[in-house]
Amino acid sequence: MDADELLRRIRRGREHAAAQERAWRERAGSLAVTDPEGAAEAADRARAFEAVLRVLEEIVRPGGDPVRTDGVKQVT
Repeated sequence: MDADELLRRIRRGREHAAAQERAWRERAGSLAVTDPEGAAEAADRARAFEAVLRVLEEIVRPGGDPVRTDGVKQVT
């Protein structure tokens, strides 16, 4: 595998992590009233995907702006 293929795979993984994070955040929001325990688990999963997304983003764009979640710039 060459560097271009590796970068393509990392970017695909980053896109997948971003989509999963959004999906789990939406699920957490929809469960907040009816199933607080399920909402907490969904929020945990969203945070896990957010961590993966941040790592992959740092690989692709070292030293770039932090990943934005829900339109809010994350501050570290």
